[in-house]
This record gives sequence, structure tokens and C-alpha cells, in this order.
Amino acid sequence: MIPLVALLVGALIGLLVRPEVPAGFQPYLPVAVVAALDAIFGAVRARLEGSFSERVFLISFLTNIVLAVFLVYLGDQLGVGSELSTAVVVVFGVRIFANLAAVRRVLFNA
Repeated sequence: MIPLVALLVGALIGLLVRPEVPAGFQPYLPVAVVAALDAIFGAVRARLEGSFSERVFLISFLTNIVLAVFLVYLGDQLGVGSELSTAVVVVFGVRIFANLAAVRRVLFNA
């Protein structure tokens, strides 16, 4: 529950403060956010299934973000940044929906 509350508070602060993202980081921010959301939904799922580990969550959170940003950076260097960025968002998006479906099954027995 704490990660979800922290996510909501962080999103609210971000909406109110409206931080300025440097132009050089703008291609990487969306994939980093999607990768972080994947780790968060995976943690919620693990918590509900009784297998949550803070260490696994932290490692998953950091490696997801680093991998996503690295793939977009690599795509930029190869000249296919937007295509690789789309692929990263699709893969993490599918994982988010799979985790969300598992959470729904646990919560509602459906």
C-alpha cells in the first residue's frame, strides 16, 4: 500500500510543481516511467501473492529503468530511437497489464 500511496503523492507533486525536464532527457523519461510502473505493479502483485521482497523490488525497479533508458539510447545511436522507444513501451505495457490482471484475480477472485 505504501508504494501506491507514494506513487500517487509523487504524481500529485509533479502535477503541481511542473518540473522542467532538460531537452536531452526528454526521450528517456517516458520509457523510464513505464519501466518504473512495471516494477511497481509487479511489487503490488508479489505483495498480494505473499512473495514480496524489498530487495527484489529495488533491483527490479532499477534494472527496468536502466535497461529501458539504455535501449532507447542505443536506438538513438543507431538512428531508430523512436521505433525502439515504442517497442520498450509496448513490452513494459504488456507486463503492466499482465500484473494488473493478476492483481485483479487475487483481489476479486476472478
